[in-house]
Amino acid sequence: MACTTVLVGKKASNDNSTMIARTDDGFFDVKKLVSVDPKKQPKKYKSVISHLEVVLPDDPMRYTACPSVDPKNGVWAATGINEANVGMTATETITSNPRVLAADPLVRYKKAKNRKEKDVPGGIGEEDFVVLVLPYIHTAREGALRLGSLLEQYGTYETNGVAFNDENEVWWLETIGGHHWMARKLPDDMVAIIPNQFAMDSFDLEDAFGKQESNLCSADLKEFIRENHLDLNQDGTFNPRNIFGSHTDQDHVYNTPRAWFMGRCITPFSHKWDGPDAEFTPESDNIPWALVPDRKVTPEDVQYMLSGHYQGTPYDPYTSQETGKRGIYRSIGINRTGVTSICQIRSEVPDTVKGIEWICFGSTTYGGMLPVFANVDKIPDYLSKVTLDASTENYYWGIRLIGALADPWYGSTVQLIDRYQAAIATRGRQIVLEYSKKIEDGADASILHEANEKIAEMAKEETVSTLNKVLHEASVHMKNGYNRADN
Repeated sequence: MACTTVLVGKKASNDNSTMIARTDDGFFDVKKLVSVDPKKQPKKYKSVISHLEVVLPDDPMRYTACPSVDPKNGVWAATGINEANVGMTATETITSNPRVLAADPLVRYKKAKNRKEKDVPGGIGEEDFVVLVLPYIHTAREGALRLGSLLEQYGTYETNGVAFNDENEVWWLETIGGHHWMARKLPDDMVAIIPNQFAMDSFDLEDAFGKQESNLCSADLKEFIRENHLDLNQDGTFNPRNIFGSHTDQDHVYNTPRAWFMGRCITPFSHKWDGPDAEFTPESDNIPWALVPDRKVTPEDVQYMLSGHYQGTPYDPYTSQETGKRGIYRSIGINRTGVTSICQIRSEVPDTVKGIEWICFGSTTYGGMLPVFANVDKIPDYLSKVTLDASTENYYWGIRLIGALADPWYGSTVQLIDRYQAAIATRGRQIVLEYSKKIEDGADASILHEANEKIAEMAKEETVSTLNKVLHEASVHMKNGYNRADN
């Protein structure tokens, strides 16, 4: 699953919240937002892809999720926030290299070749992670530890990066081969930018095998590196990206340009990203995993990065200029995204309203990022009752329709999209502020259902209005247009 991830530490955000965000870039996967009742959490989970069965603990919590509407390939819950105000997004598909994968092979499902043999289950993967972990953790650190233990026990059939956040911390875990892993706490004042590559460029092994304050890893990681001669570093520093990651020509088209664009967004002044003396170019392998932003970061900033298509650069596929570089790099806001979410855990507000899940379906370039209260047992129908057939009756298809109609006429519709996104964010924030204040004044948590219904009604109003305008603009530009006065 090709995705892009942004992580925001507590002191890097404008309101002391933590944020973990990701575009879930499948192949036009139809997604919905739901709240999962603990009574409906399975006692024994079985993966569709790997045929693996996992017995789950007896005490799950309620959590939100963005599963696939069509369950034929499994749940694919993608992202969510549980009732302990812990967020999780899974997964960012990352790269590895033959040395790692040979030493610790991925654990793939093996179907029996004949009646005498038995099927061999595979490991866990993106299909499974959220369901197996999020209902059972009370902190971001616990999330890294629980997932790490599951990886050691069952292995994985793919290479993945997974993020967790709570009110105070953000943790990032990356898988290494079939059974190994490492996780690091994001420094509070930094923003991490991750584009389908092994991301971590530093790691404190002494801490991981000592106090474990900010670094965690599988128990035999040192031996694994040494015995398989994996360390390529020359200067004595420990750079995991050089050991476990990749540096391929395809990375320079598909991955590193996205890190370049996001780094350019958050540090336009403290680093030089353009020109002949640039510190980093779109094809640099050493773009940092995390940077201290030049100014505090908001959810709107995160949306801008995750809807990026290299606007303001020669690489923008929508530019009207003949730059010779137009569209050569993989955009962040891509056409086939199923859902983009920002799991925001706020500080200085009551526990009931700490978790805000910002949701955008379809291509983030064209959709509005909608804030939803996560501490609820029911999600409005406009977000949760999504059909496999196109419809204007739910948020997923509304954004998909807007994007498909606007894309060919980007120049004449971009203002409509900008206004739409600003209206969703502004009106959504107004409702969040209104109901957060009511909770602070002692109102019962049940009013959050009312708040979310208002948010959904607003989203439908703005989406249908924008769809009407974009449809009109696209209709005007149809190639079969003709009037009697035409020459």
